[in-house]
Amino acid sequence: MFEKVNGKVVKVDVGMAGGVVARSGAMLFYSGDISFAPHQIPGAQGMGGGGLMGMAGRMMAGEHERTMLAQGNGQVHYGFAGLEVHVVQMQPGASLRVEASRLLANTAGLQSSIVSVASSGGGGGGGLMGALRGAASGALTGQGMFTTQLSGHGAAVLLAHGGFLELQVGGPNPVVVDPQAFVAAYGNVQTELKTALSWRDAVGRGSGEAMQLHCVGQGVVYVQASEEKL
Repeated sequence: MFEKVNGKVVKVDVGMAGGVVARSGAMLFYSGDISFAPHQIPGAQGMGGGGLMGMAGRMMAGEHERTMLAQGNGQVHYGFAGLEVHVVQMQPGASLRVEASRLLANTAGLQSSIVSVASSGGGGGGGLMGALRGAASGALTGQGMFTTQLSGHGAAVLLAHGGFLELQVGGPNPVVVDPQAFVAAYGNVQTELKTALSWRDAVGRGSGEAMQLHCVGQGVVYVQASEEKL
């Protein structure tokens, strides 16, 4: 599906991939008969209006990048802002949770949804209310409240500053990550955002040391070699 041309560019045969969803502005050049159209933000449909549902819809829309759907027959080259790229081949039963700003592209056949990174699959409360309770944490760390979850058969391309570190998750202790360096979690990995310092210290510093992302389960966590936001 996706093939790395170098550390910062991938190419893909759109016809063989069954279509490709990529962030707007990521297409570098293409050959063949390819069409591009705006792509609906996954999970944001039906979340308009007022109240908590409307608030969640606006948060989701704000946390996700504009995307374009490429269809047809031909080859497209993708890259973005000279950032490093990494291809993840999706396996049945595994899921990929990735920050929207750190997702370059994915095959269109993958199932996509929006989950709360503050507590995805672990304790602390999930769903709409859990996501809303994570708002303050997300604001303090610069970590988005919501993250994109992909599953099914296909592939995705990640973006990072300064290259990728692959951290294995599966031991008796959690892998603890600076939320600002977190890129994605692949496999059966649950994440929970926890406060490491007092609320006063967290407000004063607003750093990844004040808020920590605990990762447990089985899989891989991808971390970028930088705390710089994309």
